[in-house]
Order: sequence, then C-alpha cells, then structure tokens
Amino acid sequence: MKTRVLIVDDEAPIQRFLRPALLASGYETLTAETGAQALRLIATSAPDVIVLDLGLPDMDGKDVLIEARKFCKSPIIILSARDHEAEKIAALDLGADDYVEKPFAIGEFLARLRAALRHASPDHAPAPRYQVEGLVVDLDHRKVTRDGETVKLTPKEFDLLSILVRHAGRVVTHRQILSSVWGPAHADDTQYLRVFVGQLRAKIEPNPESPRLILTEPGIGYRLWAPEGV
Repeated sequence: MKTRVLIVDDEAPIQRFLRPALLASGYETLTAETGAQALRLIATSAPDVIVLDLGLPDMDGKDVLIEARKFCKSPIIILSARDHEAEKIAALDLGADDYVEKPFAIGEFLARLRAALRHASPDHAPAPRYQVEGLVVDLDHRKVTRDGETVKLTPKEFDLLSILVRHAGRVVTHRQILSSVWGPAHADDTQYLRVFVGQLRAKIEPNPESPRLILTEPGIGYRLWAPEGV
C-alpha cells in the first residue's frame, strides 16, 4: 500500500505544488482546506503523515494539532508562513514532528517527510549508532569516536548529543533539550544550553566555526544533520 499523505492547507497554489510532487514520488494524497475537514479525515482515513498549515480559515493549526494528537500518532509536519519563532516553538512543543517554512524547496520538503516517516515506522527503534563523516556515536555503550579516535565527552555533553541523535534530522526545541537533559527547572536556560552546544561542537565538528552536524534553528533549537538512511 502507498504511504498516505494528508495535506491540510487552504491555499490552492500550495495544493497544486505539493500534490504532483508527492504523487510523482509514489505517495497517495488526501487534501483538506479547513481544520474541521482535516480532523474528520484524520479520524476516518488514517493518513500515514499529515502536512498541516497553521493558518486555516476556521481554526488555528495549533488547535488542529492539539485535537489530532488526542487520537493520532502519525507524524505531523507544520507548514508555516508565520515568521514568529514562538509559533513554531509552540507547535513543536504541542507534538509536531517538524516544520517547514513557506516558501520552501520541494527537495528539502520531501527529505523532511521521509525522515518523519522513518522515525514513525513501527520497527524504528532509537538508533544505537549514528555514523557520518568519520563520527560514530554508540548510544548503547555511551561511546563517541571521530576518525577512530575516542572523543571524551562529559556526561551532560553525551546526554545532549544523545537526544539529538535520537531525533536526528528533526528539530528539537531548546525547551525539549533542557527539560530532558537538565530537568524542567532549567527549561528556560537557553544561554546555558548554547554554551554546552559550543563545547560539543568543538569536540565533534570538523570545523566548529562552521558547523555541519549540529545545525542551529535560530530562536527555536537544534537539528542534528541526518543524511539518507540515518
């Protein structure tokens, strides 16, 4: 069976742009123009992934996300023309798996879609190893090597890297990282997190001044680069 993608967007140009690209890539598509219609389709048609615009005519996309998450575990990718960081952070914290800003390139969008589906597949367990460009992160043995040489990380640096590895390819918000690694009491200590990310980059990036692995999502969080298959 083909993977079923529900596109929730009231802009006809977006529908015309996305549907042919998804069909050409082998996906089945469903479309909805309102939040109410989207929720009905999510409940009755069981889409494998949902592409959700935040600006809908009848309700805010975040409210659709809240309602959908009560009964649907499929990955949800936010489409947003909103330039407010708080909107994107709120959507991610409410359960979105990723977000794509409008306008967007179809190649990047399809890559984000594939990454979300990989992480949602029933047989996908958190990767015990992350391997790219000479860097190997073995979560099971809490070991990191770079070009065969052991990289010495502090426990917190490893915990920080671990959460990025487990969400490789997807943005993780500052609050999500801080709460997971340091606890809810530190959920707003973004400067603290920035220092640790800098320390981690210095140890694992080929060129820490121009990072390729730990990517900054300005004002929102971080994303660990994940080539196809990771």
